[in-house]
Amino acid sequence: MSIAEFRSGLCAWLAENDLSPGPDHSLEAEVAQLARVRRALFDADWMRYGWPELVGGLGGPAVLRAVLGEEVATRGLAAPGIYSMVEVLVPTLISYARPELAAEMVPLLLSGREQWCQGFSEPGSGSDLASLTTRAVQRGDHWVVSGQKVWTSLAQFSARCVLLTRTAPGHAGITAFFVDMDSPGITVRPLRTMHGVDEFAEVFFDDVAVPADRMLGRPGDGWSLAMDLLPHERSTCFWHRIAHLFSRLDRVLDQADLDARDDAALGAAYLALHTARCRSHVTQERLGAGAKLGPETSVDKVLLATAEQKLFDTARDLLPGVLELGSSPWQPEYLYSRAATIYGGTSEIQRNIIARRLLDLGKE
Repeated sequence: MSIAEFRSGLCAWLAENDLSPGPDHSLEAEVAQLARVRRALFDADWMRYGWPELVGGLGGPAVLRAVLGEEVATRGLAAPGIYSMVEVLVPTLISYARPELAAEMVPLLLSGREQWCQGFSEPGSGSDLASLTTRAVQRGDHWVVSGQKVWTSLAQFSARCVLLTRTAPGHAGITAFFVDMDSPGITVRPLRTMHGVDEFAEVFFDDVAVPADRMLGRPGDGWSLAMDLLPHERSTCFWHRIAHLFSRLDRVLDQADLDARDDAALGAAYLALHTARCRSHVTQERLGAGAKLGPETSVDKVLLATAEQKLFDTARDLLPGVLELGSSPWQPEYLYSRAATIYGGTSEIQRNIIARRLLDLGKE
């Protein structure tokens, strides 16, 4: 199936099947809506394209997944941030889990029957991921995990967690597990962000027993897993968010009382979004050609963060009072945009990666 045929068929199906969200915009409603959308798209096979048959997919190029996410985001059917977590976690399971485990688990996420989370950051180990201290100790046919994670998106709604632990010193001492979130000893405490949503959580692990066959890869493969996962978090999932941001630019045009003086601001916002989209398109093409994503995706992340903040700064300037007065939907989105230069790795970290690993400018 060509990309054009896929998009045409998908758009026709979406026109006949109303998946519009209801009036409730709470996080709980957004998560429920996400599950509803994924289930409907999976049952109609759209969610299965672009994934290998091993995990219940129908094959085809990965760009079909980008097209699907774009259509979902453009129509506002699901929040782009939580929708895109599939693009981060599923490739990791396919690459590192036992084939039997991936075949069993991935369809649960794709079909909306489960939500998963990612246990990486810790207090004091955010950008410096290699300093994590959550420990796993082998005891017979289980590993016992103790420690704390923080900024874990949607942990309170998740059935599983891709978890990084320390099993020995150094980078080679980081080991990953696929943990059931209902395991005894796990405590989840939601964290309220400044845009008023409990999207993140801190997660405590108190002697949590994890079966040895839930290890992702081998002991010490956790750092390699993280280096494979993070480029997806910083690139392919942004196709959906860029489509969402273009819809917000259209909303500015609809709501603002514009004159010629505003052309430069609107042009700058459009150019930033278009640049991010072009870069994302290059990354999609590389992924479709079988390339392994790496440090070059830090460019994607910097461009997306710049574009997102420029867009919402433009909305603030061209829609006077919309952020400061009342409870406009613009307000939480603007506040969330402030985190664009933090989540997925800060812009400072991304620029260091670009300088050192792409431009070979050394360690200083």
